[in-house]
Amino acid sequence: MRSPKLIKLLSTLGLLSTAGLLANQAQAYNCNSVAQYQGGATYATGAIVQNGGSAYSCTVGGWCTVGGPYAPGTGWAWTNAWSSLGSCSGGTVSSSSVSSAAPSSVASSTVSQTSSVASSVTSVAGCSGVTAWNSTAVYTGGNEVVRNGVKYQAKWWTQGQDPVTNSSVDGVWANKGQCSTSSASTVSSSSSVIRSSSSSVVSSVVSSSSSSSVSSVGGKRVVGYFAQWGTYARNYHVKNIATSGSAAQLTHILYAFGNVQNGQCVIGDAYADYERAYTADLSVDGVADTWDQPLRGSFNQLRKLKKAYPNIKVIWSFGGWTWSGGFGQAAANPTAFANSCYNLVEDPRWADVFDGIDIDWEYPNDCGLTCDTSGFSAYKNLIQALRTRFGANALVTSAIGAAPSKINAADYAGAAQYLDFIMPMTYDYFGAFAAKGPTAPHSALYGYSGIPAAEFYSDAAVQLLKAKGIPANKILLGVGFYGRGWSGVTQAAPGGAATGAATGSYEAGIEDYKVLKNTCPATGTVGGTAYAFCNGNWWSYDTPQTMVGKMDYVHQQNLGGTFFWELSGDTNNGELIKVIGDSMR
Repeated sequence: MRSPKLIKLLSTLGLLSTAGLLANQAQAYNCNSVAQYQGGATYATGAIVQNGGSAYSCTVGGWCTVGGPYAPGTGWAWTNAWSSLGSCSGGTVSSSSVSSAAPSSVASSTVSQTSSVASSVTSVAGCSGVTAWNSTAVYTGGNEVVRNGVKYQAKWWTQGQDPVTNSSVDGVWANKGQCSTSSASTVSSSSSVIRSSSSSVVSSVVSSSSSSSVSSVGGKRVVGYFAQWGTYARNYHVKNIATSGSAAQLTHILYAFGNVQNGQCVIGDAYADYERAYTADLSVDGVADTWDQPLRGSFNQLRKLKKAYPNIKVIWSFGGWTWSGGFGQAAANPTAFANSCYNLVEDPRWADVFDGIDIDWEYPNDCGLTCDTSGFSAYKNLIQALRTRFGANALVTSAIGAAPSKINAADYAGAAQYLDFIMPMTYDYFGAFAAKGPTAPHSALYGYSGIPAAEFYSDAAVQLLKAKGIPANKILLGVGFYGRGWSGVTQAAPGGAATGAATGSYEAGIEDYKVLKNTCPATGTVGGTAYAFCNGNWWSYDTPQTMVGKMDYVHQQNLGGTFFWELSGDTNNGELIKVIGDSMR
């Protein structure tokens, strides 16, 4: 299921044609010479197949080939890959038109179905005329209903899902409280449903006295990293979180990173963290720091951001790729480590800034920049000690490796009980660290034919964590706001040879989404993510279109939300985070 706000969002981004939504509905399609769909077969964009008595046209070749969730008409995400041409018939071919879309986007939709849902609903006094829930009506995010004397608000599109049994943290409904008892009156309403064949978004108009204003993020977390060093060469400051619109979408910010040395949590960069004096033009509230104020730097800017956006929680993350070498010593005395972390995070100068601690240990009982031999249980013991010291009210979270070998190396299942959420880093699976290739997407959602390493994709990590007993609502899907790329490539499709890393603005083989969308636009999709081939360079990265599919996946799998690396990679107007935020509502 997907938030219907995405229709408006994709239209704004130029990814959905308004004309397509108004096209004539497809009544029937002549399937006399149309081949049956075959799971696992290769389909190019424009291919036409029939499946289950209906005809379909492939709109995104990479996804059409994946099959499974993208199987036309049957997979839960099929409309991200196929466009319905209508029911099969031996008669006249449908004449409905398909509007063209932007080059790398999902093809604009034709209307495949219209229906009218008529219902008789009851307005319950005491809930300001909110209509009673009806099992046949279609509701969208923000619509309110009454069920058994309780008011509920829809988080995203829904039909037939009883609010009573679907109002948990991961449910489609949010419990808004008990209504007062009073007499009820009956009103009649009808809702018109228009199904967009390319986006799987079903929009509707439900006659109701409730407003259509955007609801708050409905139980799903939107978690973004803020890179401490981004305030230097990148010139990305806490203020940019607000001006880009990202602050309005976020539930949590991970401040990256604090260091781990001598078995303790320590400051990573004192100047960036709390010493730098901010001028008025770079300050969140437009007020310059003074020379004698007790707290400056990004910490003070985060304090100002939280004042403007009180719903945001800020978590101090320790470790990361460069600073994980100290965790082995920390694990030898987890209680002492936890005490040092608590004393640092709760330092009186900035205790109000942080709502908890995040551990980014790369990687326990395995190798990252350095290798760790602390044993299978070391990670769990460290997390348990942190929870004990920080208490039940603080946030304790963790980013973890997403390859099978990383997940199997440590007791993540045992640690999960002490974590508020766990974040498998489902990106960086492939990249120019293998300089000769083969080219492959660094953050595929699903596997695909020819993937260089089995289970090096997001769904494999999620399913492995679930199989270990970690609750789905504690797992967040990881996505990147950047791409990884090779140079010296001659093959447009994945799997080609390379000569080395493509040039990046700050690091070879890595580039921000905001740059790649213009310098090397996406030319294809595979495994639920995008790739681009231009001037001998081959890049993989997520676009707003592929991000839609990944957010669908979060809902389908009942995950706890999404996290991403990192905020400065997005456009100045928050193009990617708006897709995430809207779909998590």
